[in-house]
Amino acid sequence: EVQFVESGGGMVQPGGSLRLSCAASGFTFSRYAMSWYRQTPGKERELVARITNTGGRTDYADSVKGRFTISRDNAKNTLALQMNSLKPEDTALYYCARGWGQPDYWGQGTQVTVSS
Repeated sequence: EVQFVESGGGMVQPGGSLRLSCAASGFTFSRYAMSWYRQTPGKERELVARITNTGGRTDYADSVKGRFTISRDNAKNTLALQMNSLKPEDTALYYCARGWGQPDYWGQGTQVTVSS
């Protein structure tokens, strides 16, 4: 069974940092691209960042370029999202997902709240 367990969310002040982690199990992690998405109430889920299976290529939403960094450790089956210079508009439920274009499995999400 494919499973993801996200962690690292929380509340932070504007300008602060958080690091999200996603522990994957139930499949051969190193064979799949992975993505981070986020969603706020009333809005569609949006792509934040994605990474190829080897980590050799990454892609970011314009809104997070230069502030967020996606990475993976295939030996530990983990995906990470380092988020710096956080803004109130980054507040959302963040999900890890399997795949580059149309993800087929999703985690349960971890809440990030940026507020003073």
